[in-house]
Formats: sequence, structure tokens, C-alpha cells
Amino acid sequence: MIRRSTLLLALVAVASGGCALRSDVRRLEDQLTTMQDAQARQDSLQRVQLTQIISVQQRTYDSLAALNRAMLAFRGELLGQFYEVQKSLIQVQELTGQSTRRLSEMRGDLDARGQQLGTEGAPAATSATAVQMYEASLQQLRRGSTATARAGFRQFLQQYPTAAEAPDALYFIGESFSQEAPDSAAAYYTQVADKFPSSPRAASALYRLGAMAETAKDTAAARGYYQRLIKQYPTSNEAALARDRMKALGQ
Repeated sequence: MIRRSTLLLALVAVASGGCALRSDVRRLEDQLTTMQDAQARQDSLQRVQLTQIISVQQRTYDSLAALNRAMLAFRGELLGQFYEVQKSLIQVQELTGQSTRRLSEMRGDLDARGQQLGTEGAPAATSATAVQMYEASLQQLRRGSTATARAGFRQFLQQYPTAAEAPDALYFIGESFSQEAPDSAAAYYTQVADKFPSSPRAASALYRLGAMAETAKDTAAARGYYQRLIKQYPTSNEAALARDRMKALGQ
């Protein structure tokens, strides 16, 4: 702009002085035109650059706006999914409650049917149920679930006190107590020997009582159990073991 003004002033001065040639005036006019064209191109370039900057800014704004909308939509989708999950959980809880009630009803019906069969005289079905309960409890004992096994054997004895497996159930309750509560174990072994003397478990129970008495340093009690075992069940395997223990005790 300063150069352009300078040329204009020079042109005016030459013209007013009356000493300038026409060629000089033409040259000055050409220079002025060239400067005007250059300035126009520069202005045009600046407008293009400004337009590009505005376009980039607009695209950036549009991208941010789209990202914000996507985040809002995603948040809404998550909230919707969370709501659906909560509804599903509530439905599962309701179904679970219904299932529990239904199972209770079915169990009540089954117990009632079992009692009805018992009163009508169905020994085969009763025997099968007793064996199943006994075997399930024995399986729990073998797995190391002593408390569960004891509960099963006790329920078995309560429902089927005269079953053939009753002395075995008593004996295995004693076994479940043998490590954690020897006195309780001894009480059940004694019941086996006293209540079911004709059962093979009676000889095993007496031998276990003798061994526990030895462990407790009660030699007299140990001899008593071994002697009773040898007298009542002389041909049993436990009697042979008891004779060996008697020799070890000095008798």
C-alpha cells in the first residue's frame, strides 16, 4: 500500500510539473496496474485461506457434535440395556421364588404319596427308598462330608428304624465321629453292639471300642471289649485281631 501511494504521488508530481514524457506516465500506470493485480491476488489468496480455515473449523465442530450425539446415544443404549438386565434379574428372582414354592409343593405331594403307599403296603417301594437314602448318606461319608452323612443316616434311622441297613447306619455315624469326637463315636458303636448283636457290624463295633480304649490308655476297658468280641464272635476276622491285641496287652 505504501509503494502504491508513492507511485501515485510521483505520477501526480510529474504531471503537474509538465516535464514528464508520455512514456514515463505509461510506465507508471503499468506499474500501478501490476501492483493492483498483485494486491488483488493476495486478497483472493487470503480469502481462500480464510474460507479453508472456516471449513476446517466447521468440520471439526460437526465431528465434535456427531461424537457428542453418539456418546449420548451410547449412554442411552447402556441405560436401556441396564434396565433390561434389571428386569431380567427381577424375573429370574420371581421365577426362582415360584420354583422354590413349586418344589416345596412337589415335595409335600411326594411325601404324602409315600405315606399313602406305606399305609397301603408297598414294601418293595419302601425298601428301594431306604436303600437309596442309605447309599446317598454313605457316599457323602466317603467324600468326607461327615456332617451331611450324619444327617442322612439319622434321617434314615428315623424313617426306617427296622431296615436291614440300620446297624450299618449306626456304625457309620460312629465312624463319622471317630476323629473329631471319640466319645460320640463310642456311644454309637455301643448301640450297634447292644441293639444289633446278630449283625456283622456288632463285631466291628466291639473291636473299634477296644481300639479306642487302648488309644485312651484304658487297658482294662480295652481287654473287656476284646474279650466280649472273642466270646460272642469267635470266628470273625475282628476276633482274630482282638486275640493279637490281647497278646500285645499281656494277656
